[in-house]
Amino acid sequence: MRLKELFSAKDMTVGSPAKRILEFSIPMLLGNIAQQLYNTADSIIVGKFVGDNALAAVGSASPILNLLLALFVGISTGAGIVVSQSFGARDREGLTKAIGNCIALSFLATIVIMIVGPLISMPLLTLLGTPESIIDWCANYLNIYFLGIVGFFFYNMLSGVLRGLGDSISALGFLLIAAFLNVILDLLFVQRMGVAGVALATVISQGISAIFCYMKLASMGDLFDLNLKTMKLNSATALRILRIGVPSGITQAIMATAGMVVLNLTNAMGETVIACNVIIMRVDGFAMMPNFTFGQAMSVYTGQNVGAGKFDRVTKGVKQGGLIAGAFSTCITVILLFCGKFLFALFTETPELIDLATRMIRIMAVGYICISVTQVLGGVMRGAGDTVSPMWISIISTIIIRVPLAYFLAHLTRNEEFPHGQPIALFGSLVSSWILGMLISIIVFSIGKWKKKMLESHDGE
Repeated sequence: MRLKELFSAKDMTVGSPAKRILEFSIPMLLGNIAQQLYNTADSIIVGKFVGDNALAAVGSASPILNLLLALFVGISTGAGIVVSQSFGARDREGLTKAIGNCIALSFLATIVIMIVGPLISMPLLTLLGTPESIIDWCANYLNIYFLGIVGFFFYNMLSGVLRGLGDSISALGFLLIAAFLNVILDLLFVQRMGVAGVALATVISQGISAIFCYMKLASMGDLFDLNLKTMKLNSATALRILRIGVPSGITQAIMATAGMVVLNLTNAMGETVIACNVIIMRVDGFAMMPNFTFGQAMSVYTGQNVGAGKFDRVTKGVKQGGLIAGAFSTCITVILLFCGKFLFALFTETPELIDLATRMIRIMAVGYICISVTQVLGGVMRGAGDTVSPMWISIISTIIIRVPLAYFLAHLTRNEEFPHGQPIALFGSLVSSWILGMLISIIVFSIGKWKKKMLESHDGE
């Protein structure tokens, strides 16, 4: 019975807020780490078996993936919020409609990306100034990924539904299986297919994750109905999901666009800096996991309690969740400051590359504490139904602050070795945007627009 309860929906509207947030967050954190293993395993195996140029190719393809998939990831966020609010309100019909619309939207997104992605991958790579030595590898990687994108879409949407129901453990289990399979397939495919093998391994693994998620949801008939009749678009429910999710998608797209603009600067600095950026971003992916996890957890926690009308628990959750997230981020900062060099050695054996990455991560390390504050506050705002405020915070911190600052610092740091600027411009501008983003988030949260949205969401407006 206990095992069954462990892999079931969780009610976050009762009990200690800190306990409920941790119970939900820890499995999701492990799941997010497993998700990051997809990319990290790709980078390690490619770097070791193919070389630094192949490593740079995988990294150069990532911003394009992030841009094209950003809107969908945002919609899946909106879906999770709608599901959590319906679950908190004990609204079976609303929950059924929300989940059915999630599946229908995933199907439509799959068709669009499978058609559009391969058509624009090479033009985007050319526009970004991708070096000729790696551009064909990048294009092959992207095309295979896009053609097999169905697994990515359905896993992200369906795992978001499971998390909205409070079940982060099932999603974790399915992802761990897929992550392990991804590593095995990487080792089998990379030596024969190179960079293209990495994409194929990821596509297959993500597809298996999606199948497991669907099977789990199909077994939860006591909470909602899941059949072909319910897997159709309902205008009111779809619009609600989109109204909440699209601003989150725009937020993701803004971050991806900023990454692409800065990538153009990165590419101009040469292949060593490109490879350095790749391995730093892989480590950064893990370092960010606690922050993103607690942000997601606060969205679900807030959504369920808003649906249940328990607004006092939302306030308590902000304080307790913030302290927990801050503690995790402090630990991450210490690890990066003292162990960064050893982490980068996993990706490459080139001493110059390891030393450069180590110096840059030390600049970034303190920023993770700032990000923890931004993510927790943003998670609460999104869970309350206010996804517009986090969107504007992202616009200001990335487009208005980070991008111009990166190019300004690049101009100031030009020399004979780095005629287009030094790597510090890339990472110094990033940590500056994190710090200012935290300050803006605190101000916006204090103004309290999210509280009005919270009342509107509960009233069904």
